[in-house]
Amino acid sequence: MKFKLGDFVRFVDERREGHITRIIDDKTVAVTDQDDFEIPVLASQVTWVHGKMDDTSESGGNDSLEQKHENFISKGIFLAVADDQRASAVVHFWLINKTDFQLLATLKTEKLQRFKGEFSGILQAKESVKIYSASLTEMDRWPEFHFQLLLYSKSDNPPEKPISRKEKFKAKDFSGVKKRIEELKTQGWLIQLDEPELVIDAQKLKESFHKPVDENPIVKKPLSEIDLHIEKLRDDHQFLNSNEKLDIQLEQFQKNLDAALVHKLGSIIFIHGVGNGTLRIEIHKMISKHPQVKTFMDARKEKFGYGATEIIFK
Repeated sequence: MKFKLGDFVRFVDERREGHITRIIDDKTVAVTDQDDFEIPVLASQVTWVHGKMDDTSESGGNDSLEQKHENFISKGIFLAVADDQRASAVVHFWLINKTDFQLLATLKTEKLQRFKGEFSGILQAKESVKIYSASLTEMDRWPEFHFQLLLYSKSDNPPEKPISRKEKFKAKDFSGVKKRIEELKTQGWLIQLDEPELVIDAQKLKESFHKPVDENPIVKKPLSEIDLHIEKLRDDHQFLNSNEKLDIQLEQFQKNLDAALVHKLGSIIFIHGVGNGTLRIEIHKMISKHPQVKTFMDARKEKFGYGATEIIFK
């Protein structure tokens, strides 16, 4: 297979272009066009579009490896996971070396106890390289990642131990907020591969179980309008299934409803959108028998249509 996820291609026999968002088998790929339609096609029936290859530049290496001992940066090897800016169903895995070490890096993937070599190479100091791509629609089938890293420098630093790391990703691993990744000029998630092992202080752990609970927690006053669209609540929404999204939205609804009652607001508006109506129905179920709710109605139809509900409290 000469193509990989994220490649921009053109159909040989028709005027259609798009990005490869899935590798179906050794001879077939799925191409998502500009209208977001995914089309299965033989790999022989598409061709690369010149000038549209991956234009995310890899940062240049540092040719000068001789560093003064006191200024030597010895920590900062990261795995970055970033969306493809052209194909939203694809993510790319980057190895980022922020240290002054030269790295000899390898990546093998494991699925059903079968291993496959995905990447090997030398990564200079302050250099980044793309090592793997995957489809978000097949996240439950992602393999386990096995990283092996050797660290080298010409400085007088003592030798570093090789790094061996395994990672098996799940949706919850992307529950945190995306961060700006300057090396890639985009947003994504960072996982430090050379972080020290977690040392648990047994005494502090024991004390935490006996720490008194704050009897009067501070409840923040909610806004008058609460947007429950999932993209407003979670940066990792593309990794969540429909049930997980609904649970998060309802949890946020309940939290703000309780806060509104604590602060004795007269009313509050929840923006749930139209969609398939599931979120709206669940919200109406929850408030239809609520003892503190006087009534509820569609909020400001001229602005929200049927996509928001206003709740009036007693």
